Amino acid sequence: MKYILFFLMLSFSLSAQENTALDSLAQDSIPQQTKGKKFLYDMGNVFGGMGYAYTRPLHWEGKQWKQAAGILAGTALLVLVDEPVNEFMTDHREDVPKAVRDYGWYYGSPQNNYMLTGAVYLTGLFTDNEKLRRTGVLLISSASAAGLLQQTSKYTFGRARPRSGDSPTTFKPFEADKDYHSFPSGHMILAFTNSYAISKQFKNPWVKGGILLVGSVPGISRLWEGAHWLSDVALSAAISIVTVEAIDKYLDHKYAEKYNEGGKQVSWNLMVKSNQIGVVINF
Repeated sequence: MKYILFFLMLSFSLSAQENTALDSLAQDSIPQQTKGKKFLYDMGNVFGGMGYAYTRPLHWEGKQWKQAAGILAGTALLVLVDEPVNEFMTDHREDVPKAVRDYGWYYGSPQNNYMLTGAVYLTGLFTDNEKLRRTGVLLISSASAAGLLQQTSKYTFGRARPRSGDSPTTFKPFEADKDYHSFPSGHMILAFTNSYAISKQFKNPWVKGGILLVGSVPGISRLWEGAHWLSDVALSAAISIVTVEAIDKYLDHKYAEKYNEGGKQVSWNLMVKSNQIGVVINF
């Protein structure tokens, strides 16, 4: 009996060693994804996200069309106050610290925007941090999709800028003169797209609100400079939000890290009173 027990123990030991060796061999045989492959995968998702965002209207239902109609109606109402708001903002331009105005200009410019988004993505890639990688992909894809739409729209609509001397309802489609490239605001779209995408990483409403406020400064700075109307800036913010939300949901199927689960959706409500008009954002 003693010999049989020894034999069973010896057999179990050899079997355990064999299984350990096989597990080790199996792990060694699994090809590790290189950074080059991750990069190609991520860039594919950048373009995939852009395509997804552009085709979303084809899949909208009643609720989405009502939201779109509400945004357009709110923008149309803001046109009614574009001129007095422009007069107020340009009159107080010199009251704003130059550092704030400079920040608004530089942060909203395309080259600085892509320096930031690229830095976020590359940090995630080289540190093997999937959350940062996904955030970088979201930033690059959203800024590219919204930015391309902005570039196309400003030539197509040819809306007069405040500094042109024309009214906010003046349009010269396909005009080469940059004084007729007011709609929408490129600075607002790029800066607010970044801020909105980054704010999705946080649940604290005060943190989210602070990030969104910082991202709004470039758009507001264009009002001080007389480069855009209030309605340009407001609609640009809406475009940013819709674009980021669409691409974020697309990336849910591409990465393990998800930001939408259990998250509260952003809601926009138009507020009209006897002497006030505005948009209330709940997040």
